[in-house]
Amino acid sequence: MLVLCVLFALLGAASNATGTVLQRKAALAVPAKDALKPRLMVDLVRQPVWLLGICGVIGAALFQALALVTGPLTLAQPVFVLELPFALLIALPVLHRNLPPSGWVAVGCMVLGLGLALAAAAPGGGRPQAPMARWIPALALCVGAIACTVATARHRRSGPGRAALLGTAAAVGNALTAALMKSAANTFSDDGFTAFLTAWQTYGFAVCGITAVFLLENALQAGSIAASQPALTLGDATVSLLLGILVYAEHIRTGWWILPELAGVALVTAGTLYISRAVPLTGELSG
Repeated sequence: MLVLCVLFALLGAASNATGTVLQRKAALAVPAKDALKPRLMVDLVRQPVWLLGICGVIGAALFQALALVTGPLTLAQPVFVLELPFALLIALPVLHRNLPPSGWVAVGCMVLGLGLALAAAAPGGGRPQAPMARWIPALALCVGAIACTVATARHRRSGPGRAALLGTAAAVGNALTAALMKSAANTFSDDGFTAFLTAWQTYGFAVCGITAVFLLENALQAGSIAASQPALTLGDATVSLLLGILVYAEHIRTGWWILPELAGVALVTAGTLYISRAVPLTGELSG
C-alpha cells in the first residue's frame, strides 16, 4: 500500500506541475489591476491554456486522493515537493532551453534528500478519521495563517515579496485541503458515496481547494514561479507533516533518526532554492 501511495503521489506531483506551468502562462496575460479580485478568475477562464492547467490540477487532486487513501498524509504530501523539478522539466522544452549541469545536480539533491528524509522518518500509523477536538485547533491555525499572510500581501506591490506571501498562503491552503481530502476519501472508501456527500470534510476540502487555487493564481500573477514556488513547495510539505501528526496522530521516527531526516530536508531545501533562483523555470512564458 505504501508503494501505491508513493506512486500516486508522484503522478499527482507531475500532473500538478503541468497545471502550474500552464496557469503561470495564463496568469501573465491578466492585468495587474485584477489581483486579489474575482475579476482575475473571470479573465483566466477565458483562456484555453488556463483551462488545460486546471485539468492538470484536477488530475493531481484525483491522484492525491488515491495517495491519501493508500498511505499516511506524512508520506503522501512530502512527495509533492518533486512538483518543482517536474515543473522544470516540463517548462524547459516550452522555453527551448537546456538545463545546465548545476541544475541537474540540484534536481538530484531534491530527489536524494526526499528519499533520505522519508526513509529515515518512516512515516506511518495514524487513524483514518480524526475527532473534532483535533480538527478545530487545526482549522483555526490554518485559516488564521492564511488570513494573516493575505492581509500582509495586500499591502505590498506586485513582486517577489507579494508572490512569496501568497505562495505561503496557498501552501497552507493546499495542506489543509489534503488533510480534509484524506478524511473525505476514507469516508467514501469505507462508507460509500452517500456518506461522502454528508461528511463536512467533503465540503471543507472543496472550499479550501478553491481558495488555494485562487491564492496560487494571485501568487503566479504577482511574480515569477521563482518567487512563489519555494514557499509553496516547502510550506505545503511542512504544514502537511504537522497536520498528519497533530490531526491524524501519524508518527515519524525520532531520536538519532532526526539527524538523517534533517540532512534530507537540507538537501531538498538547497535544491529547491537553487532551482527557483538560478534556473529559468517558466520565467516569463510569453513567447
